[in-house]
Amino acid sequence: MSYRAPVKDMLFVMEELAGIDAVAALPGHEDAGLDTATAVLEECARFTGDVLAPLNHEGDKAPSALRDGQVVTTPGFKDAFRQFAAGGWQGLQHPAEFGGQGLPKLIHSACAEMVNSANMSFALCPLLTDGAIEALLTAGSDAQKAAYIPKMIDGMWTGSMNLTEPQAGSDLSLVRTRAEPQPDGSYRLFGTKIFITYGEHDLAENIVHLVLARVAGAPEGVKGISLFICPKVLDDGTRNDVHCVSIEHKLGIKASPTAVLQYGDGITKPGGSGGAVGYLVGQENRGLETMFIMMNAARFGVGLQGIALAERAYQKAVAYARERVQSRPVDGSLNKAAPIIHHPDVRRMLMTMRAYTEGCRAMAYVAAAAHDAAHAHPDEAVRRDNLAFYEFMVPLVKGLATEMSLEVASLGVQVHGGMGFIEETGAAQYLRDAKILTIYEGTTAIQANDLVGRKTARDGGAVARAVAARIEATVGELQRQGGADAKAMARRLDAGRRALLDVVAFVVEQGKGNPNAVFAGSVPYLMLAGTVVAGWQMARALLAAARRLAAGDDPEFMKAKVATARFYAEHILVKAPALRDSIVEGAEPVTAMALEAF
Repeated sequence: MSYRAPVKDMLFVMEELAGIDAVAALPGHEDAGLDTATAVLEECARFTGDVLAPLNHEGDKAPSALRDGQVVTTPGFKDAFRQFAAGGWQGLQHPAEFGGQGLPKLIHSACAEMVNSANMSFALCPLLTDGAIEALLTAGSDAQKAAYIPKMIDGMWTGSMNLTEPQAGSDLSLVRTRAEPQPDGSYRLFGTKIFITYGEHDLAENIVHLVLARVAGAPEGVKGISLFICPKVLDDGTRNDVHCVSIEHKLGIKASPTAVLQYGDGITKPGGSGGAVGYLVGQENRGLETMFIMMNAARFGVGLQGIALAERAYQKAVAYARERVQSRPVDGSLNKAAPIIHHPDVRRMLMTMRAYTEGCRAMAYVAAAAHDAAHAHPDEAVRRDNLAFYEFMVPLVKGLATEMSLEVASLGVQVHGGMGFIEETGAAQYLRDAKILTIYEGTTAIQANDLVGRKTARDGGAVARAVAARIEATVGELQRQGGADAKAMARRLDAGRRALLDVVAFVVEQGKGNPNAVFAGSVPYLMLAGTVVAGWQMARALLAAARRLAAGDDPEFMKAKVATARFYAEHILVKAPALRDSIVEGAEPVTAMALEAF
């Protein structure tokens, strides 16, 4: 089956949970209300379903290849990218002054989810370009913005992010790529970068590489890293001294070329000397600050990828479960073999897939709306509070949504049974593609470290407790609403809230004196916080759906929302207290065994 974007659910989340009316009231977003969102999402659904989705399995079978130093992408990708650029999709959230449409992140997030659901390998190129644009908008000079951003928005050029080196994985203090200042104010770059997504391809005329490097004499560690623009093709049309020497053969996302780039290999020598020509972004030795902007944008984007992939896996599993006939129902409702969707355990798997996907979608869209308010609200205090909330949410969106995508994709294979293990059915591709999401842009443990250190310990748990207070208010609404579904959700959500508060207190109290105990439970803390916050959004969805159901609004859809929320409460939120116990009471066994015993 092909991909059908869940536009109705996306719009429900935007309207009822993310507050698109409030976003449309922000300065600069006055025309970005529900009507605009509906029109944009419906058009994006057509494009992704008709153009991108049919290429997804083809990209898995015929991935990008390196031929004579040039990367050739999957047949069809080049024309699809041309249509993507012509449709204005790259500039959706970027400023109109540079050729973008200036729409809020909330609307862009839904469209990004669709593009990734349809074809994640394709979507990685615009994802990295978005990050490059955001970095230049923040730290680039006026001249750099004018020279690079419009051409990335219109699709003539794309962007890439160059951090990792063979000896420096996630530890950027070990970056060795060097930058030599030139008399004209430019630099020459020398070094090797690995794992560079779309570091070389044939989709666009030029690639704007953003590269971390060290200027001679810079301090050791992360404080000595600078950021440079290093275009593949220079202004005079000559090829810069940066070349793809190989691309990786990967478990998944095979159509996305993952390049090894060599800077200053001497194959080309602009101006008669070796080294790739680069231009400093911002100040020397402060490159990591700017790159974190790009990384944070990418981390949120990877979380959306997890949601997107889970949605695609769910859709495929439902379609298979409706048509695969095997065994009579255990309740005797049919006296012959039935489609497997009749069987309780298959329905449990499908509901798990659906509930995780909807919960993480709601969490991500609510975070996107907070990002919009943090950047556009006229009140400084409101901007500050929304920024703190958004930054707290980023590791949850990235961490939980990517980890759950692995579980959901695995369940999708399980629903298919033996046929899921056969590549021709396509279910296995989602599982293989999902694995990278928990790794790149910072592994789950790195997201958890961020949650522990920067987002919890640094402010003494203030933002986390503020979130818990908002959850408590929702618990009160559920209790007042009454009904079996609301009461069940209230009980489970409140237990999750209390578990979250216990862990926040543990992190704050133990953080300085016993860091091993805290970091032994950092990933479980991330899973706990994400599970509870996503559950909070499912609870809000339950309340909204019940209210609209009482008014007779789309009963079939609203009943499904209530049922999915109730399932989330009884099958996913119930994990929160157990996670709390493993964090608060289970730290010692993590490090108890001698290293020699492993």
